[in-house]
Amino acid sequence: MILAINIGNTHISFGVSDGVNISEPVMDMKTDRNRTSLEYASQMKQILELCGFDIEKIDGSVISSVVPPMTQIIKNAVKSLTGYDAFVVGAGVKSGIHILTDDPGTVASDLVATAVAAKEEYALPCVIVDMGTATTLTVVDENGRFIGGSFMPGVNVSLNALCEGASLLPKIDVAEPKKAIGSATVECMRSGLVYGYAGAVDGIIDRFAVELGREPATVVTTGGVAEFICSYSKRTIRHDKNMLLKGLCYIYNKNKK
Repeated sequence: MILAINIGNTHISFGVSDGVNISEPVMDMKTDRNRTSLEYASQMKQILELCGFDIEKIDGSVISSVVPPMTQIIKNAVKSLTGYDAFVVGAGVKSGIHILTDDPGTVASDLVATAVAAKEEYALPCVIVDMGTATTLTVVDENGRFIGGSFMPGVNVSLNALCEGASLLPKIDVAEPKKAIGSATVECMRSGLVYGYAGAVDGIIDRFAVELGREPATVVTTGGVAEFICSYSKRTIRHDKNMLLKGLCYIYNKNKK
């Protein structure tokens, strides 16, 4: 079995795979740079065992990370937990996908992983919408090449900035607005947040379609609140919550010796 791990700015998600399929449940821990590798190893062990996974059956692991200081900490934790060195996705690894950006080495490993999963599993061209700490829209073209995308602040980042910058606005959760024209402060905020992000996604994909010369064959959401927000899109959008971890497993298999 493969232990696939994604280190994000807010959470570390991880799952166990038979090579491609990710077993349920997918687990997570809080990203905390002050914790040691042994603390993380202990927590991962407890979580895996509570979820019914046999750690002794894990014979490989793969990591993607957008938090460089955390990469070695988690790599050491995995070594303590499994006895194996984790494979870290980065520049120079075999991904099976051509990256046609100005500087391919700077493309974050999580974006590469989701692009690989898109190439392997969905009709192309494909737009991937990932809503975590940042909201990213990336494109795999009809020839299976990663050609770039668009980034904007994440939903919760924007919401927190709004509440902190405007003294009279309360903290709210991300929830369904009753209507677009809000008649109370909280409803106005929810309307702007939900319809605003859904509209932004629609608008950006419209511009992608112009540059691609055709509509994307598939739009897939993954991560965070993406499924909820994009349910308000005008487009037909699929949701694949394990897309990133599946992509990591594809990359691991391409590099396994």
